Amino acid sequence: MLSYYGLDSHFVHEIVNHAEEYARGKVHTNGMENFWSLLKRGLNGTYVSVEPFHLFRYIDEQAFRYNYRKDMNDSDRFSLAVSQIAGKRLTYAEVTGKEGGTAF
Repeated sequence: MLSYYGLDSHFVHEIVNHAEEYARGKVHTNGMENFWSLLKRGLNGTYVSVEPFHLFRYIDEQAFRYNYRKDMNDSDRFSLAVSQIAGKRLTYAEVTGKEGGTAF
């Protein structure tokens, strides 16, 4: 719990001590637990074989889906994602973590 102190200078942050309570009004951990549940389901079911080198990418994708789950349907999320990657170069080294190869 000490690691959370000092975050309020950068984030709106409140703490729920589960030894005393599980929720205080709108302050609870349900949203975060829901996110981790969806991430684990995706990693174990959809993606099957995830390399640790790429884990942050899978987490970023799930965070994107989770953050836009109420505002957009799948088609809208796809269009937004494609609009943000158009014109960017992804190299073999970035995908594999290895040097050499060609760009995709």
